[in-house]
Amino acid sequence: MPKVQLFIPCFVDQLYPQTGMNMVKVLEKLGCEVNYNNKQTCCGQPAFNAGYWEETKAVAQKFLHDFDGDGYIVGPSGSCTGFVRNYYSKMLENSAEHLLSNKVRSNMYEFTEFLTDVLKIDDVGAVLPGKATYHDACGALRECSIKAGPRRLLQNVKGLELVEMKECETCCGFGGTFAVKYEPISLGMAQTKVQSALETGAQYMITTDVSCMMHMQGYISKNNLPIQTMHIADVLANGWE
Repeated sequence: MPKVQLFIPCFVDQLYPQTGMNMVKVLEKLGCEVNYNNKQTCCGQPAFNAGYWEETKAVAQKFLHDFDGDGYIVGPSGSCTGFVRNYYSKMLENSAEHLLSNKVRSNMYEFTEFLTDVLKIDDVGAVLPGKATYHDACGALRECSIKAGPRRLLQNVKGLELVEMKECETCCGFGGTFAVKYEPISLGMAQTKVQSALETGAQYMITTDVSCMMHMQGYISKNNLPIQTMHIADVLANGWE
């Protein structure tokens, strides 16, 4: 039975808790032993992106000790996963935590990546009637090289027709503080992304990161557009008890 240390990112914890619960639902159905350390906090990415690098080191050190146990570390976010993998070792180089950062990095997986690359599963028995398109979140695609796995999982969801949009790899415009500092550009990018999805005729725009979902759903809801964002964990937990 694979042991999984559950990592719940800030956006999931505060805004989309059902996504975290659905991830657990899928992992347990697939035979994983899931554990949650309730002392865990942020991975530190927001502070790092805002330029507070020294403060980020303190957050990173806490993260490493929160997840220094045995088993895989799995989270529903390519963005957070990519940050831990690609930046912790650099930040903590020549420190007491450097070796620990390498251990945590090797154990860290984004949710869909864990399903397809570790458990070697492409079909979890999910059901979702309708038509969907997939958005390649920047963190998953560019930081973790996740591309084909989520699509294979979605192609095996019963009743779901998966179609590609032209702008599948284009950023949605969120980018954390980017959306605040450069609001007009951010909104323009969301408009381009959503329009590309609408052109496919899809009912759902599915992704690995709730930050992208939040940003695009805000644009969709404000403009009353006929499409809905979904996290892939919510899709994969749908249609079975």
